[in-house]
Amino acid sequence: MKSKQFVVIGLGRFGSSVAKTLYSLGNEVLAIDKDEKTVQNISDYVTHAVQADATDEATISSLGIRNFDVAIVTIGSDIQSSVMVTLLLKELGIKHVIAKAHNDLHAKVLYKIGADRVVFPERDMGVRVAHNLCTSNILDYIELSPDYNIVEISAIEEWYNKTLRELDMRNRYGFNVMAIKRGKDINISPKADDVIKSGDVLVVISTNESIKKFEHDKLR
Repeated sequence: MKSKQFVVIGLGRFGSSVAKTLYSLGNEVLAIDKDEKTVQNISDYVTHAVQADATDEATISSLGIRNFDVAIVTIGSDIQSSVMVTLLLKELGIKHVIAKAHNDLHAKVLYKIGADRVVFPERDMGVRVAHNLCTSNILDYIELSPDYNIVEISAIEEWYNKTLRELDMRNRYGFNVMAIKRGKDINISPKADDVIKSGDVLVVISTNESIKKFEHDKLR
């Protein structure tokens, strides 16, 4: 599969996790944040990490962002900056812009100015499950590109009481585990020795092909 170019703007927990995982999958990732320490911390885990004010049009233009396939705006709490950056990216001609929203009004504004997809990473799981039309263990999709999705998967019985190392999900299923949700707790960037329990929800980045194969093999 041909690698893609992603730009991730805003390197909080969600943004950093997405950036690192996309890079580990062999893609080119440009990570941008205003905070110098945050940029330094992620620099070894992405292609390029830049300290910059993404709301400044001249700065963004100078980084060659218009050539990227997908932009992911994960500035959640600073609504004004989030809206400005999303608008700038669309004006620069980026075809697929994903933006993280703080609330429903924020999401509505983001869609109005051209965001292709709006996500609520911290939204209560019950809301998504209640509105989910399929009955499989796949609880939610966030489309990152035509090839990659962030997917929430309810743990299947054969995973119970096994570590991530034992399950070897990357090789077995093509899943790169970003987080494990257990009730209201979220384990970001879980370790190989972390154990999967009944009721856990795994947040993974995977290809469409791997997800379809998993659904066909495990969830039918």
